[in-house]
Amino acid sequence: MKKRLAILLLFLPLVALSIIGVAASLTISTDQAGTTTTTTTTGPYDRVFIALAAGAAVGLSSLAASLAISAVGSAAVSALAEKPETFFRSFLVVALAEALAIYGLIMGILLWLKL
Repeated sequence: MKKRLAILLLFLPLVALSIIGVAASLTISTDQAGTTTTTTTTGPYDRVFIALAAGAAVGLSSLAASLAISAVGSAAVSALAEKPETFFRSFLVVALAEALAIYGLIMGILLWLKL
């Protein structure tokens, strides 16, 4: 029963991400008649796909960071229990795993600014 619950909790953010992405893409106006670009040709649904990409960048990087932190965090605590002098190494590895979510957030913001 715990395994089914863990699998459900693992896929819940993916389902929520897709629902939020579709809702955000439907609320964005796809009318680009006011803007003209001379370098690229854009279709009416470019803004929708950029919004979906921004949501996917934030959601998937956060999901990957949470999986990495859960694996690395438990190993770091175990290492600290055995050898307290490994604090800095353990802290560094956990901080690098947290940086993954920050990179995804930055990419999502940069994509969102392209709208």
